Amino acid sequence: RLKRGVCQDFAHLAIACLRSIGLPARYVSGYIETLPPPGKIKLVGVDASHAWFSIFIPNLGWMDFDPTNNQIPAERHITIGWGRDYSDISPLKGVILSSGSHKLRVLVDVRRVQTNG
Repeated sequence: RLKRGVCQDFAHLAIACLRSIGLPARYVSGYIETLPPPGKIKLVGVDASHAWFSIFIPNLGWMDFDPTNNQIPAERHITIGWGRDYSDISPLKGVILSSGSHKLRVLVDVRRVQTNG
């Protein structure tokens, strides 16, 4: 209704639409390089884990698509895993026991390692 969401929402919506017409699709979890190359924009989702989806195309294999940033993932996207949905490859799992309210904040910086040679 509000036309808003986060990367997981956009990936799940695309996967559901693709599967509803019989196309194989999977959820992809990973990260995006934090600092863009010179002249490129900073992508949405760079400061935390990110999600996108893959669709299986016969004779080509799995092809990734990032609906949040409206692009085909390339070298700035780092795949950690894939599955049917978020529950298959949640980046963080566990139980927190607390006597009060609790907030979890995750920040991620992904930077290229400079090598000599």
